Amino acid sequence: MSIGLPAHLRKESVSRAFARTINTVAFVCFSIALLGVISLQARDIGLVMWPAALALVPMLVTVTLVNRYRTTYFTVAHLIIGAPALYWYTLTVVSQLSPLGPVGGYLLNLPVVGLMLVGGAARTVPWSVLWVTLGLVAAQGTSALAAWQLTGDPHWHPTGYIVFAAVVVVLFILRSSQRGVRRVQSHLHRAARDDEFASLRYGIEATSAAVMHDTVLSHLAAIANAPFGAMSEQLQREIKRDLEVLIGEEWLSTAASDEVDDPRFDWQGSPLYTAISEARALELGVEVTGDLAALSRLDARGAAALGPAVKQCLVNVIKHSGVMQAEVAVFGSPDEVSVLVVDGGKGFHEAETGDDRLGLRQSVRRRIELVSGTVQVWSTPGLGTSVMIRVPTSENQPALTGSVSE
Repeated sequence: MSIGLPAHLRKESVSRAFARTINTVAFVCFSIALLGVISLQARDIGLVMWPAALALVPMLVTVTLVNRYRTTYFTVAHLIIGAPALYWYTLTVVSQLSPLGPVGGYLLNLPVVGLMLVGGAARTVPWSVLWVTLGLVAAQGTSALAAWQLTGDPHWHPTGYIVFAAVVVVLFILRSSQRGVRRVQSHLHRAARDDEFASLRYGIEATSAAVMHDTVLSHLAAIANAPFGAMSEQLQREIKRDLEVLIGEEWLSTAASDEVDDPRFDWQGSPLYTAISEARALELGVEVTGDLAALSRLDARGAAALGPAVKQCLVNVIKHSGVMQAEVAVFGSPDEVSVLVVDGGKGFHEAETGDDRLGLRQSVRRRIELVSGTVQVWSTPGLGTSVMIRVPTSENQPALTGSVSE
């Protein structure tokens, strides 16, 4: 049983959470600056602060777009639009508040910090540091230029450098913690697997002890108590039958599947079991976990689509991942059956796959869509791929109105 997200998904999740956090802080900085400018204008009608308020609006819009879409395009747009806007904002504040005083310094620091906090399209720590550095250069440079043109003093903002240093430290702490989490998760996976094996071994040992008692020991007792001479034909048949059971290891199958809801019949008769067996025949190591009994909730169409789709995912692991190990996890709910296929191979960008790579598009997506299912793919180059296949249960399958031939 797997514990936690796969490594490549966990890393992406942490990166996204950090980006959203600093984008939110940037939005708050711009918002507070806007409220401060509006308050000064309302308190002293002799000031002309409305140009500074207008300059903050495009920065609020771009940081919102960066937080929502997190792409290189919107990150660059945030810097390109934000730098001139900050220049105009600084000109207004410095020209209207002379001397600046604590309030003016505070109003200048807020948008500088906001523009510096660029949590954009970065997926790794080095890229995050690069974006934040570009934001710092753009913010400090434009603000200092505007102040220098008006007063001859660039008014450097030490708060921006302090926040920049804090962000870089946090980024490297996150990077080092990811290594520790990866080691801990590896130990947790191993511990869970060992615990599962120990439970299975205990069941087999207990069953074998009972079988030995019911067969060998009972027959030895019968032989010891039998009259001197040839063994009776009935006792011979019983001994022969029990020996066939022991040699054929039928009791071992029973021990391995001795659960309240025995999934072995539906599981071993399912197309998914056939697909995994065929992948193993190609020397791919496949670990199967999860709720195997959930497969019984699929109708014939859903089960027939799921098996070949998973097989294609496993074939893709053999052909393209560079590793020969995968995990197939089965999850069940009243509405759907989900199968997650995970590998720790080379990974890829799905949008960059060639037109000749039809397996994922046709054998997986198309096949599952025909039974009203869905397919989601998460992959990061160098870290692996996860494919989640969801198929509705028989109660939730729409009526079949036509026939499809592939």
